[in-house]
Amino acid sequence: MIEFGTPAFWVALLQIIGADIVLSGDNAVVIALATRSLPPQQQRLAIFWGTFAAVAMRVTLTVVAVTLLKLPVLKLVGALLLLWIAVQLLLPEEDGEGEGGSAIGGLGAAIRTILMADLVMSVDNVIAIAAAAKGNFALLIIGLAVSIPLVIFTSTFLLKLMERYPVIITLGAALLGWVAGEMAITDPLVADWINANAHWLHTAAPGAGAVLVVAVGKFLASRAEAAEARRPLAEVSSAAAEPIEKESAMHKILLPIDGSEASLRAVEQVIAMRDWFRAPLEVHLLNVQHVLHQDVGQFVPPENVHDYQQEEGARELAEAQARLDEAGITYRHHVVTGDITADTITHFARDNGIAQILMSTHGRSAIADALLGSVARGVLQRSHIPLTLIR
Repeated sequence: MIEFGTPAFWVALLQIIGADIVLSGDNAVVIALATRSLPPQQQRLAIFWGTFAAVAMRVTLTVVAVTLLKLPVLKLVGALLLLWIAVQLLLPEEDGEGEGGSAIGGLGAAIRTILMADLVMSVDNVIAIAAAAKGNFALLIIGLAVSIPLVIFTSTFLLKLMERYPVIITLGAALLGWVAGEMAITDPLVADWINANAHWLHTAAPGAGAVLVVAVGKFLASRAEAAEARRPLAEVSSAAAEPIEKESAMHKILLPIDGSEASLRAVEQVIAMRDWFRAPLEVHLLNVQHVLHQDVGQFVPPENVHDYQQEEGARELAEAQARLDEAGITYRHHVVTGDITADTITHFARDNGIAQILMSTHGRSAIADALLGSVARGVLQRSHIPLTLIR
């Protein structure tokens, strides 16, 4: 048992918070989608009571899981399941097209939607957190009390942060692999033998779990990305529904826009360079929205997801559109869904006859880009279309 206040306690607490943040982003989006059509007062009530009920249920399920994991063999099974969950974290999400959930009517319906979605979508959280808690209920409750409100009230920011810096997802998956390794060697069936004969596994097993997850996940992700590149993009902006003619006398230039100051520098560059091009300029603004968890569609109608993504895309494109309008430059804007932003940008450019991609870097060092992940670097590696980078 981990004692309160020890270094092991704080490490385990950080593991719980980290696992819950990485795994809970789309749960929080369901809350936003389930309440978006309610009046403001009912919206606040639905978020409060839905979140309260979901937290109570999550704590109860995790306490049950912690108790069950004390039984022989179950930790070994849980470790294998956690490894699978960690690998899935590195794979592109499926952009499911089913009928989706039914329309969400009033306050009670929104609360039920939040509760049911959290029940179905939190199995991975429960297993990961129960493993990280190592049987300490105080640690478990503190970790959930800190992480769940953080996820609920900063869900959009966290999703965008993880999309912009894919290394966060990779580190989160490695963390789950580490926890799975720790979990396996403490199973009552093998713990005594390991302590007596193979104590080195206490160091080797967690490290091996982390490396295995990242290696297998990246390999499977690369195969999934190759298949995804052959699929048509899912556009969620009605303003971009008409096809783009590939054969044109216009010079088609693509500006990926995520609402950041870095992406707006590319807009300013186009405005400054507009007289340099020999052919008339045709500007296309592209915003990429993260593909939501496939389970979201079980609880929220597709049109709600569509509207949510379109509103997010419109918000992120607004400043770029305002600057082009002020400069008198015509443009078309597009909001598409994609799990890997660099692949989505190159896919869009290839399929729509774009002559040039213009985008800004964040001005980080090469080492920082390698660690944090760079969309610009990804586009440069994947695209055969000329790319101009603005610092």
